[in-house]
Amino acid sequence: MTQLKRTIRFTAGVGIAAMALAGCAAQPGAESPASEPTSTETAADGPRVAVAYEGGVLVVDGESLEVIDDLPSEDFVRLNVAGDGRHAFVSTSQGFQLLDVREPELTDMVIDAAAAGHVVRHAGKTVLYDDATSDTTIFDTAALADVSGDLPDAEVIEGVEAHHGVSVVLEDGTLVTTVGDASGRSGIRAVDADGAEIAASAECPGVHGEGTAQDEAVVFGCENGAIVFHDGEITKLTSPDEFGRIGNAYVSENSPLVVMDYKDDPDAEGSLLQNIVLIDTEAKTLEKIALPDGVSYTWRGIVRAPSGEVLMVATDGQLHTIDPATGAITASHDAIEAWEGPSEWQQPHPAIAVHDDVVYVTDSANSTIVALNAVTGEQLASSELPEVPNEIVVVG
Repeated sequence: MTQLKRTIRFTAGVGIAAMALAGCAAQPGAESPASEPTSTETAADGPRVAVAYEGGVLVVDGESLEVIDDLPSEDFVRLNVAGDGRHAFVSTSQGFQLLDVREPELTDMVIDAAAAGHVVRHAGKTVLYDDATSDTTIFDTAALADVSGDLPDAEVIEGVEAHHGVSVVLEDGTLVTTVGDASGRSGIRAVDADGAEIAASAECPGVHGEGTAQDEAVVFGCENGAIVFHDGEITKLTSPDEFGRIGNAYVSENSPLVVMDYKDDPDAEGSLLQNIVLIDTEAKTLEKIALPDGVSYTWRGIVRAPSGEVLMVATDGQLHTIDPATGAITASHDAIEAWEGPSEWQQPHPAIAVHDDVVYVTDSANSTIVALNAVTGEQLASSELPEVPNEIVVVG
C-alpha cells in the first residue's frame, strides 16, 4: 500500500496555507530528544492547569490554584498537552486550536480537522489525528515551544479510511496507526519511514487508545483484549472474559508495565468501571484485577505518576495509589467528596492530572480543584472555580 506524505506550512488564523506533496520521502530533519522540552520561561513560571468547561477554558496557576484567565470557546471542547512545556491543543469543531498557557491566550493558530481526535507525544514528536480523514499530522515537539504568529511546518501522512483512530511515531520514524473504516475499527498497521509495511494485524476489533511503554512497546486496547507492537512484531493478548473491552492505556516510558481500563459487561449503563488490567509488555501477559468494593472509576480518573505508580480518583473520593505490578492499592488519601458516575462520558465528572509530585483533582459537583502531594496525600492547595470543570491537563 502506497503511503502519501505531504509537508504543510501554516499561517495564523488560517489552517493550511500551502501544501507540497512529498510522495514517500523520508521524514524531514532529525528527531528531537524523547523527553519533552521545557522553556526557560516555563520553568520560571511553574506549572499551569487548563480546565475545560461548557463554553471555554480556564487557565489556573499550578501552585495557588487561582484562576489566571477565562478563555471563551465552544460548548464542548477537549484538551491535550502539546508536550512542549508551554501549550495545549484544544479540540473544537474547527480542529486543533493552540492554547498558550503562559500568555495566557487561546491563539488563532488552528490545525484544520473536521473531527479532531487523539494527540500523542513520543520521541520528540507531537502527533495529531483527524477522525474525519484519518490523516496524521506530525510536529517536531520542540518547534511548538517557539511559535510566534505561525505554527511550525508539519508533515501529514494521509489516511486510507476515515475512522476514530490514533497514530504514534517511534524513534526510528516507524509509524504505528490504527486501521478501520466507517463500519468499525479492526486493528493496527506499522510502516517504516519510507512507507513500507513492517507488520499489520486485524485481530483488534474496536481498537482504541494507545500507550508507549519502555523500549517502545506500543499497546492498543481491543473489545476482546489488547495488542502489543514491539520490535517489529504484533502480539495479541486476549481478555479473560467473552466481552472484555479495553479502551485506554496508562503508561510510563520507563516501565514495561501498562495499566489499562476494562469493561466486562456490554450491557452496563453509564461510564463507571470496577476492574483494571495489567499488561507486561516484556512477558506479553494480561491480567484482570478487580478493585475493592466501593472503588469505581472512569477513564478520566487514572494517571501514571512520574515514579511509575498508578494514581486513581475513585467514586469514594479517595486518591488511590496502585502498584502496576500487582494491581494492589498501596495507599489511599482523602481528595474530594464521594461522587456518582456520569450517564454519558462527555458529562462533567472528576478528572486527574499530575506534574512531578503534585496531583490535581477536580470535583465537578462542587466546582472545585485540589492539589495534593502525590506521595503523602497532603493537600497543598484548593480553590473554587467559576465554572463546572470537565477535562483538565497540566502544562509546565
